[in-house]
Amino acid sequence: MSTLGIGPVDRSRSAVAGRDATAATVSVGCAHCGLPVPPGLVDTAGPSFCCEGCRSVHEILQGCGLERYYAVREAVGGDMSVAGPVRATGRDLAVFDDPDFAAANVEALPDGTCRTELYLERVHCAACVWLVERLPRLVPGCIESRLSIGSQTAVVRWDPQRTRLSEIARGLERLGYPPHAARDRSVREHRRQEDRTAMIRIAVAGAIAGNVMLIAFALYGGHFHGMEPIFRRVFGGASAVLAGISLLWPGRVFFTGAIGSIRTRRIHMDVPIAIGLGAGYAWSTAATIAGSLQVYFDSIAILVFLLLLGRWIQSRQQRRGHDAVALLFAVTPATARRIDAAATAGDVAAPIREVPLEAVVPGDRLEVRVGDVVPVDGRIIAGRSRLDEAILTGESDPIERGVGDPAHAGTTNLGARLEILAESTGRQTRAGRIMDLVERSARERPPVVRRADRLAAIFVPVVLLLAAVTLAIWWPTDRGRAVASSMSLLIITCPCALGLATPLAVIAALGQAARRRILIKGGEALELLSRPGILVLDKTGTLTLGRRRVAAWNGSPEALAAAAALERHSAHPIARAILEHAAESEPAPPVADAVTETIGGGVAGRIDGVGWRIGRASFLEAGGVRIPREIAEAARGFARDGLSPVLVARDQLAVAVAGVGDPLQPDSRSSIQTLQAAGWRCEILSGDDPELVRRTGELVGIPARRCRGGCTPEDKLARVRRLAARRTTVVVGDGVNDAAALAAATVGVAVHGGAEASLQAADVYLDRPGLGGVVELIDGARRTSRVITRNLATSLGYNVVGGALAMAGLMDPVLAAILMPASSLTVITLSYRSRTFGRIEAAEDEP
Repeated sequence: MSTLGIGPVDRSRSAVAGRDATAATVSVGCAHCGLPVPPGLVDTAGPSFCCEGCRSVHEILQGCGLERYYAVREAVGGDMSVAGPVRATGRDLAVFDDPDFAAANVEALPDGTCRTELYLERVHCAACVWLVERLPRLVPGCIESRLSIGSQTAVVRWDPQRTRLSEIARGLERLGYPPHAARDRSVREHRRQEDRTAMIRIAVAGAIAGNVMLIAFALYGGHFHGMEPIFRRVFGGASAVLAGISLLWPGRVFFTGAIGSIRTRRIHMDVPIAIGLGAGYAWSTAATIAGSLQVYFDSIAILVFLLLLGRWIQSRQQRRGHDAVALLFAVTPATARRIDAAATAGDVAAPIREVPLEAVVPGDRLEVRVGDVVPVDGRIIAGRSRLDEAILTGESDPIERGVGDPAHAGTTNLGARLEILAESTGRQTRAGRIMDLVERSARERPPVVRRADRLAAIFVPVVLLLAAVTLAIWWPTDRGRAVASSMSLLIITCPCALGLATPLAVIAALGQAARRRILIKGGEALELLSRPGILVLDKTGTLTLGRRRVAAWNGSPEALAAAAALERHSAHPIARAILEHAAESEPAPPVADAVTETIGGGVAGRIDGVGWRIGRASFLEAGGVRIPREIAEAARGFARDGLSPVLVARDQLAVAVAGVGDPLQPDSRSSIQTLQAAGWRCEILSGDDPELVRRTGELVGIPARRCRGGCTPEDKLARVRRLAARRTTVVVGDGVNDAAALAAATVGVAVHGGAEASLQAADVYLDRPGLGGVVELIDGARRTSRVITRNLATSLGYNVVGGALAMAGLMDPVLAAILMPASSLTVITLSYRSRTFGRIEAAEDEP
């Protein structure tokens, strides 16, 4: 039963004893989660459940009057089978009452209540929101529970005199949503406040712009069809007041930025925007007082709204450096099991207390159970096990560790219980230092951005100088024309059209790419990918499938079934590969007993009284197994092909051998050929064995001199920095060990299956396996670059022609106000009618 991941079922088994055996053949869905119910648990007289966890949650919902949850879930289209059955975690929830936890995560409110933010597992649909927000019905003393489905975080408020946070956590876990501390709460709260303020500004600016536009229509209509002067003055005054409010509050950010720019002597785009808005408002106010129709309040209000909207979108894309601070929390647990200091090393009965990770200090002794993630960097003081260190090193095989060996935060314990002496925690661990590298690399401004800043620094003073020259030329002869021409120049050369040329093309391309499941964070990546450079590839999960499989089998079906029966008792990746391969064949694996596992060797046991062994050749030979020549030759052949030979023995004779490896992605070789033909130089950087990396390079067509194995994250970072200093360098990877290199690269590309840290550090995420998405990405980037060039030429042509007409006195502010949005509309049309990634989509639709 444990192989199915189902919890204790004794009560369910007794409940179904004696029922009709034919019911076992009927496919029945769990009454709570919808997953198939195992045949032995089908209840023909009532609802059936796949495990005790789902039965318990169902009973809780019925007992608390929350059975409407199922109707809500059905109405919103929720599918609990996506999240899987409910299981008890077995955690010590008293950690939520720990003073260190409270100091770091709990906020005391003035009314005597407390509030905290919790991250919930298994949140998947709006029905989860409905259920979690009814937590006060389940836990007396819980006052409020609000859940954000996007971030999977719940804000909980409770009365500490009536209940404890551990009781609230227990209630959430009973509902099937195991809670954890929501890390970096202050940063998220600050961001929410910033976003809230920005959205309020945008909403106010949009409302004002809409009303000013309506007034403008009335004024223009009255100009051509007649309007009483008193109404013209009232409408003009109302426009002036509304536009003034727009400038003084939503638009204040531009004036603040311009003043700061002048103070720091680093002129940027806020300066001409502020001058144009201020001059336009002053002129329009004077014209309104004089009774003239040459007012631009509508243009001013719309400009404020559009510029604020664009700035908000841009700010949402520039948080990569901030996000890297929280990446450490994606790879380390929130709590640790601390062993009583008075206990002796290796004492499994020693008192253990689960504490927040913040409470762990160097010198503490910690227990790490099988399946746990190591919470700190330290030394093993008791036990011996296999640690999966792929998250840090990229090495796909677990590493055997024993007493005296290091254990790093973020690695997973796969073999046996360990005791670790903590040496460093948090940002001081190796995982923390890698995240620091990610953060620093992400905050460095790429060369393309620095060049754009330099161009902007030239463009702004030139516009201001030309406006001053225009004013000086016309002032002696016609002061009205001097002001109007200068204003026309500032309006027509407003950086809106020029500034929209690139973003609009990029946004259009991003939308088309997203439909192809290519998620791109910004336009710089597209521009840089449009030119050939160096493509650095990780091996595991990028060129290969990222999981071990039986690529070749030499033996009988009986031997395969026996191997699966033994490997069912192991958590090793090779064991999972054997089980997956055996599941595709018949007959079903028998039951093995007296099973023992030797770490680093293999598994032995008995099936129907016959002894069987599976593992390395050395493990079999140590048990007295004879290996026939044909089996030994097959094993050597698998090794030459880059596969790990795993031998199977019956009694004292080897009868089969499996070739286990990480197969190539189906499109790896063809994609590499396409990229190399396009001028890209490809190389491999991997933490795997150097010989295995070299062999993989040969299979996909990358020369051995460009295949480097055994690389640590620091080695990858140093290599990428050296390459990026010379030319465009693109890194494609999927692991946390690639995160620093992804951030340091000119462009980082995280492929399907990548860990959270890689996705945060990368510029592009491909939501599908293989390198085909990389080929599409580069091809689409090249077409997007051509669209950007065309947009820039169009908008620059508008500015040059319009600026020349304004300086010549042939354009008044009204015409400038009309042409300025016309140029933007032209750029919008060109951007959204251009096909970048859409061509690929259209090609696939063809019969």
